[in-house]
Amino acid sequence: MRKLILASVGVALAATLSSCAPAPIDESTNQQIQGEGKDNWWDALPRAQWSPFEKIAVQQNQNWFQVYRIREGIYGIYEDGQFEEVISYLITGSENALLFDTGIGVGDISAIVKQLTGLPVSVLNSHTHYDHVGGNYLFEKLYGVASAYTVDHMNGRTNDEVKEFIGQGWTWKPLPDSTTVDNYSSAAFSITDYVSDGYEIDLGGRVLEVILVPGHTPDALVLLDRENRLMFMGDTFYPAPLYAHMGDADFFEYAKSAEKLAGFRDDVDYLLPAHNEPLVAGYYLTAMRDAFNAIQAPNAPFRLAGADREYSFDGFSIMVSEPPPWR
Repeated sequence: MRKLILASVGVALAATLSSCAPAPIDESTNQQIQGEGKDNWWDALPRAQWSPFEKIAVQQNQNWFQVYRIREGIYGIYEDGQFEEVISYLITGSENALLFDTGIGVGDISAIVKQLTGLPVSVLNSHTHYDHVGGNYLFEKLYGVASAYTVDHMNGRTNDEVKEFIGQGWTWKPLPDSTTVDNYSSAAFSITDYVSDGYEIDLGGRVLEVILVPGHTPDALVLLDRENRLMFMGDTFYPAPLYAHMGDADFFEYAKSAEKLAGFRDDVDYLLPAHNEPLVAGYYLTAMRDAFNAIQAPNAPFRLAGADREYSFDGFSIMVSEPPPWR
């Protein structure tokens, strides 16, 4: 799934609707879906939002992964060479570690993880889009959601299904491990343990609570580190356009999940998104809820983005189908 890139505002981001009237998307901007023939999205790199964090040196083939210490016991494993700019998070306790997402499957993320911790490592995916499960097959213990959607994606994806995502316009770094557009695929994997809403993963001195948040996909979830007041968001929220409109997404489920997550606002100081930048303010939980409510009002302003509508707020936007699927 492609991401559109928005600049993060980084200060007081109240969820107020844009006052702009509906208008076609401006072809001169770099706010569109990227790919072949589009602007060089990599010119915006490195992102300033990574500069406060300690960069960790790791041995790897062709420098595909960038690793940063986000908090004590939390590493962001960042794939800045591909358009999705996926961030997988290694979360450690005193006894075990959890890898939250495994990236696009280019390079050996397990080799990176082994350099960061000697603890037993299990995997949990924020959802099963290709850019979050690519390295799953490299690990033995995988948590997952017991849904038909998840089971279907356990079969992997063929070269025809994913080759465009490492093609022209999608990558700027050399691909490691002899990966090419012609041989890239997403390997099958097996889930060993299933999670449900409220399921707790105890890493030893750090407990992660699973919160199911369908909407972006049927199997979307977030992780709450209640003691450290952190929430790992996957694709449910990041400071860019949120996809509530394509194939796997369900707008009304997403809106319900946004309402659910707003209830955790008093428990969370920071969110850790799965794309672009690693740490944003916790008040986005209520901002997202308010945004989903606002765009269901009559005459809510939007702009056209091809056949879809983009509703803009301070620091993020929401993409919906055109015409919107209102009840």
